[in-house]
Amino acid sequence: MAQIEPGDVIQDITSPINYNERNPVAKLLGIMQESSFFAENTAAYLSDSLQYLFPFSHLELYGPAGDDHSILNPEVQDNKTDFQKQNIRDFLLTDTYLVRGWVSVGQWTGPFIKFSYRGDPDSALSRASGNTLTSFIHLWADIQGKSMNEPIPVHYNTETNNYEIELWGFTGGDLFSQLSQKGKDAMSRGLLVNRPDLIKGTINDFAREGLDDRDMYQVAPENSMHPILPLNITLAWGDHTRTFWDSNNGNNYHYSFNMLLRGWNNFMQVGVSANPHGGIGFLHYRNLLSNYKPYTRFKELSRSLEPWMFDANRKKGNDQITKEENFVAVEYVDLHILKAECAIGIHRHRDNQEIFFLLNGKTIMVTGDWYQFADRERAFEIRTLLPGSFTLLKAGQLHSLINALDIDATLLMFGGYD
Repeated sequence: MAQIEPGDVIQDITSPINYNERNPVAKLLGIMQESSFFAENTAAYLSDSLQYLFPFSHLELYGPAGDDHSILNPEVQDNKTDFQKQNIRDFLLTDTYLVRGWVSVGQWTGPFIKFSYRGDPDSALSRASGNTLTSFIHLWADIQGKSMNEPIPVHYNTETNNYEIELWGFTGGDLFSQLSQKGKDAMSRGLLVNRPDLIKGTINDFAREGLDDRDMYQVAPENSMHPILPLNITLAWGDHTRTFWDSNNGNNYHYSFNMLLRGWNNFMQVGVSANPHGGIGFLHYRNLLSNYKPYTRFKELSRSLEPWMFDANRKKGNDQITKEENFVAVEYVDLHILKAECAIGIHRHRDNQEIFFLLNGKTIMVTGDWYQFADRERAFEIRTLLPGSFTLLKAGQLHSLINALDIDATLLMFGGYD
């Protein structure tokens, strides 16, 4: 249900806002760009594959624009002529962030996950331990149902002021011997650890050959970089003695890489059709979203309706025809050109589903939950959007889009309800 989380603030807009100062998009992008990797110049991290998860504890939102600026309760924000509700003014990250992606060394390209914990004395773990943290702490994690038998040490990185570790799923023999000196130093210091028991798969699992007409949900489902399945991670942090823990009050933290991104490399089914619909030649198809069997069970196109939300017929509460809609309704279709250094700000709409489809250029897509779900922490998820790929934004989901190049990016955007 919709609610304002403890610590969140929604402000009534009573004066003009200068979005060019202290913009939260620039803040988030700066944090992302500060992230580094331990085997750089040793191995090739595929930059377009990198996916970031920045959990946050507090949001500061602006109220709706125009005459609705004082309507701060989202349940009664019913004026759908105001398309700019609600913009994010600021946020406060938690102590943890995660990155996953593809990395290549030798003839192997496979997944890795980076875990990072803030090293400042006001972190939750430092305060729990009475500010007695040493040069390493401990991480316990369950990655997609595969649990660590024992917590592992995570060492302090003086360059970032964080406790950090990269877990790799390398299966190409002796990893240490294939790294250059920087990577070997990282392995020797325990900053880079090979854990193919936890980090699964290779990029070859999703090579185009041999995938015709296969259900991609059934292809290498354990792969830690599966193109359409979410990756769920449960974790907790302990001090060097494992006496004190930052474990979300004993419940552990639950994170999910789950952005609904589809395109040329993120499809449910792919194949070739001869004489398509009675025509001539061959059609190469990729099924990206569908309510047809066998994909009905995933309900990716659907949205559940809360009593305070408008349905497709602009009815709410007792007037709603159904409590779930199995489709994306379209009330607008827009074509946008994002100039160099242009960024759509982090914002949310209460009711609508929306698709961002990139036609050309390269952009950075940001999504996030504006209120707490039972199965995951609130977090900003960041991925690269390439031509021919898109994201489907669910009702109320935070989102932003940033042009990553010095050339125009062309975006097709469509959706409804807001």
